[in-house]
Amino acid sequence: MRIKQLIPALDWGATYDAATFKSDLAAGITVGVMLVPQGMAYALLAGMPPIYGLYGGLIPLALYAILGTSRQLSIGPVAISALLILAGVSQLAEPGTERYIQLVILAGLLIGIAQLGLSILQMGFLVNFLSHPVVAGFTSAAAVIIAVSQLKDLLGFDIPRFAHTYETVVYAFEHLQQTNWISVAICLGAITLMTVLRKIDRNIPGALIAVAIGILMTWFFNLQDQGLRIVRDVPQGLPSCSLPAITWDNIRILIPTVLTVTIIGIIESIGIAKVLETKHRNYVVRPNQELLALGLSKIGGAFFQALPTSGSFTRSAINHESGAKTGMASIITVTLIAFTLLFLTPLFYYLPKAVLAAIILLAVRSLFDLPEAIHLWKNHKQDFLMMMATFIFTLFASTEEGVLLGVVLSVLAMLYRSSKPHIAVLGNLPGTNHYRNINRFAEADNPDDLLIIRFDSQLYFGNAAYYKEKIRDLAVEKLATLKVVVLDFSSIHELDSTGQQALEETHLLLSERGLKVLYSGVIGPVRDILSKSGLTDKIGKNNFFMYVHDAIRYINNQRDGMGDLGWTSHAIQSNI
Repeated sequence: MRIKQLIPALDWGATYDAATFKSDLAAGITVGVMLVPQGMAYALLAGMPPIYGLYGGLIPLALYAILGTSRQLSIGPVAISALLILAGVSQLAEPGTERYIQLVILAGLLIGIAQLGLSILQMGFLVNFLSHPVVAGFTSAAAVIIAVSQLKDLLGFDIPRFAHTYETVVYAFEHLQQTNWISVAICLGAITLMTVLRKIDRNIPGALIAVAIGILMTWFFNLQDQGLRIVRDVPQGLPSCSLPAITWDNIRILIPTVLTVTIIGIIESIGIAKVLETKHRNYVVRPNQELLALGLSKIGGAFFQALPTSGSFTRSAINHESGAKTGMASIITVTLIAFTLLFLTPLFYYLPKAVLAAIILLAVRSLFDLPEAIHLWKNHKQDFLMMMATFIFTLFASTEEGVLLGVVLSVLAMLYRSSKPHIAVLGNLPGTNHYRNINRFAEADNPDDLLIIRFDSQLYFGNAAYYKEKIRDLAVEKLATLKVVVLDFSSIHELDSTGQQALEETHLLLSERGLKVLYSGVIGPVRDILSKSGLTDKIGKNNFFMYVHDAIRYINNQRDGMGDLGWTSHAIQSNI
């Protein structure tokens, strides 16, 4: 059982049959046909020669197919990771140079080690600190940055690298007279062709067809002689095994890029895997095993010169829609990529870079999440502001700083919300044993001499002061007539030492004002803490009840003696 958990391929492989292979074969070929042009395009986006994108479809994809828990997730070069690699490593070396290539390959190794480390330490939960609005803001900004980065191949003239996206746009507009209209026509034509074919049938390899037409047109009309930028020589053959350029200096300067790509890559890949899991009921995605598979796939890929990889939403969706049943579909894709490297790379000599730009522009269109921004504006203003802050900061500062800001904003939002959790004053719904928020249920009975309060959060150092303040303020509002306070603890699932002190101080404060304080719904772990600390004895075991209604029934039985609070110990006992 343990072996199958570490190598999920043994699980699906045990029942593999001819019918499953037929489905996997169709999906694997379809994804492979898509990966060839996308891999080359994303390699160029990352500032690498196109061949390294094809290398990214070999070892990483094969290792994930064996070790990953998702049976439809397709690993390989993706736009976001390519952009992050370019943004980080281009500050250290000139894109396309030998030094740059060495650093990119090493970055892939370090990212893999980081993800493997998170898996071993069972720390996959850390990626949850990047909230969805922040991720949406970052990816939307990344879509704009990627689109702008393709202006040079769309317009057909060289554009210097600038620190900020808006500088690239300004330069492009100032030099529009240099536009190569053949390049523009080919790029727009490729986008149109791929869009039409996608609407006809998503399984039609539109990108490959656009590549083939672009190559034939360039070769037949000698368009490269008219200024059209082409890929030219693409090395033939499989990558050799080699050790990345591991030195402490190289590792140190790559740390910011590695951390950024690690975080985004995990969110991207596991998020896609979880979506695919909901469409299939025969397996479960295990995040820590996913981190192991993703980490080892990058480590293995780095020794075979692969561009750093991640989960691709587009190719994974096609893999699913084409009928992929197991990881064998990815292994078939690997076989197709290997065949391409061995025999077909000379055909890409005349491939226009404008076609690769079209592939990238069409792919990143889905990253710009305008519907999410509209939804957040209408329903969650605070989340909308987080999304926009991340979007603007990423767009006008840098991608690494955008991710860092996103993490900070996510953590701050979490701390703010947990520091001021929801507190409800409850009232009895007439004729029932149910108690609900009096602000939501107008018919709820709320006697002047009784206050029932529910605190909807853990009670810890971050909100302990808020707890004391709100309980005191609510009691003061009714102090002239108030005699009993019932604290519903059914939503308090954790209690630290600061929370414990706040509970004790609040109890003493209310008691000193002549109020009887009762507790209901205290769950087991919190009961244990109160018992070990001696608070149970200080408060009095008879003042704890299983449900709010038990406390109210006890109050009603004692009504006659409330004038001087001469209560007797007849509380309904819970297992405290």
